[in-house]
Amino acid sequence: MVSFQQAVDLKPYNTFGLHARARYFVSVETADQLRDVLNSHIFKNEKRLILGGGSNLLLTKDFDGLVILNRFRGIDILEQNDDRITLSVASGEEWHPFVMHCVNNNWGGIENLALIPGTVGAAPMQNIGAYGVEVREVIEQVQGIELSNGNEMTFNNDECMFGYRESVFKYEWRERIFISSVTLSLTKKNHRLRLEYGTIKETLNAMNITTPTIQSIAQAVIAIRQSKLPDPRITGNSGSFFKNPTIPIQHYEMIVKEHPTMPGYRSENQLVKIPAAWLIESCGWKGKKYKHAGVHHQQALVLINDGNATGEEILELSHLIQDDVNKKFGIQLSPEVNII
Repeated sequence: MVSFQQAVDLKPYNTFGLHARARYFVSVETADQLRDVLNSHIFKNEKRLILGGGSNLLLTKDFDGLVILNRFRGIDILEQNDDRITLSVASGEEWHPFVMHCVNNNWGGIENLALIPGTVGAAPMQNIGAYGVEVREVIEQVQGIELSNGNEMTFNNDECMFGYRESVFKYEWRERIFISSVTLSLTKKNHRLRLEYGTIKETLNAMNITTPTIQSIAQAVIAIRQSKLPDPRITGNSGSFFKNPTIPIQHYEMIVKEHPTMPGYRSENQLVKIPAAWLIESCGWKGKKYKHAGVHHQQALVLINDGNATGEEILELSHLIQDDVNKKFGIQLSPEVNII
């Protein structure tokens, strides 16, 4: 049997460190426990919010409903040969410790995604990515439990409809499914090393590493992220608050005439991806404070809580930034975080 709690403060369960109370709260560790919740009158009569690591969430008010905390655990080997290994990973496992578990076992493919906060279950939902790698490249399947009836479902990679920080779980299946596990296929040898993004090569050189491995790449990524991003245990944040926008190439060429230093990276369908951090910094927001919220002094994509901010203050700050970027460049920034 599961135990429902009332009026639970969600501050320990969101990396922004924001106070917000859940009317009802329950933690689930197994599919059977989740089905007990699905059959309860509380679940059937209240709105719901599923929480994993709380690292991609902005709580702007109390949640007048049921919060379900995902505590599914387990890493299982489904099959392996000399070249590859296939793992089934429970959705409540923390992402970074899982990455390091793989790196320490010399299983390659996700080392560039080290130190990303959150859970394994959130990885396909957001199609997390960093330093030239997206998690969709290694996902074979996503398993879930349908909230309306408790039935198990399986999505293959194509059915996940992965896009840039997007998937079918953010739209069509939003609030309709509980991701229970993720199946990933990783390399055991002949790893594809991805060094061309960010400052990985420079960092490896500074570490005196001339023959990179997945272990050294993970170390470099961790060093880069720690040098630029605040630790949410010390300074509340949710990592990158905004997505990098994509605009038509004609729009990009028009803006570059006025702002010749604006970076842009060709993407698909005649689109250009613009670094949101550059846009925000160009509008003067880097390191600025707004009430008890602010923009991190080393990474303009990261909005922070000085310890006393409310979710509303952080949301107000995000709107001010969006307005300034739109006025100066004619580009609309979209939040990467889920706003509740």
